[in-house]
Amino acid sequence: MIRSHLVALLVFSALVGAVFATLLRDDARSRLRFGALVFAAFVLSAVVAGWVMYPFPS
Repeated sequence: MIRSHLVALLVFSALVGAVFATLLRDDARSRLRFGALVFAAFVLSAVVAGWVMYPFPS
């Protein structure tokens, strides 16, 4: 079981990026580029969302 939220985010982002790239792109170069872009977008958006929500009390 994964105990770190960051590791879970990275694994999820990598898997989703790989699946989206495989389904949506035809050649290997564009798959790699698109997968990296999706991975970065997921990680960056999650970090930004966490940073924005940090000041609010639970």
